[in-house]
Amino acid sequence: MRKWNLWSLKVDSNVFTVTNKFFQRSAQGRMKYGVTTDRSDLDLVQWITHLQEELMDATIYLERILKEIKSDAT
Repeated sequence: MRKWNLWSLKVDSNVFTVTNKFFQRSAQGRMKYGVTTDRSDLDLVQWITHLQEELMDATIYLERILKEIKSDAT
């Protein structure tokens, strides 16, 4: 299996931006909550519930954005 040296690859600028955002978000979460996703105090149902809540928030944000787009189009 070939090993990739990430630093030698020409990375898509959008992938680079998103990757940096992941690192920043991880650092912020660790500072705010004092834990990472490596934590072992949550069971599978709790992890699923966290994800469900995040996805519901995302859906609400999308609805808000869609309303603005539709409003601007009229």
